[in-house]
Amino acid sequence: MKLEKYRKRFTEGKFWQKVKKVGEAAGAKTVYTALLLYYAYHRKETPTWAKSMVLGVLGYFIAPIDAIPDITFLVGYTDDFGLLSMALVTIAAYVNEDVRGQARAHMDRWFGSVDEAALAQVDEKL
Repeated sequence: MKLEKYRKRFTEGKFWQKVKKVGEAAGAKTVYTALLLYYAYHRKETPTWAKSMVLGVLGYFIAPIDAIPDITFLVGYTDDFGLLSMALVTIAAYVNEDVRGQARAHMDRWFGSVDEAALAQVDEKL
């Protein structure tokens, strides 16, 4: 998939709007994965190639039209989660404890109690 066309869709504002809007419908694993990518992107140690990938994937996540429209509950986010997961595994070396802590803190602020088992499944892939 060519992610270049999605990079231009990424903005911080659009990212936060999307996560807030679809958080519960997309599920804890999808939101946590997106947050891990977002916070890894902001690390100065993350190289340009990895940041470029993150922008493309998060741009895809933000895009209103993608392979499976997000209006379909559960099924609509499978392509987003798959692409987010692929990117996360690719840049896993740049996801440290600080990145995990920031993502988990954001999950706690937004959703209160979160499904720790779901978050642990994402962490296990790193």
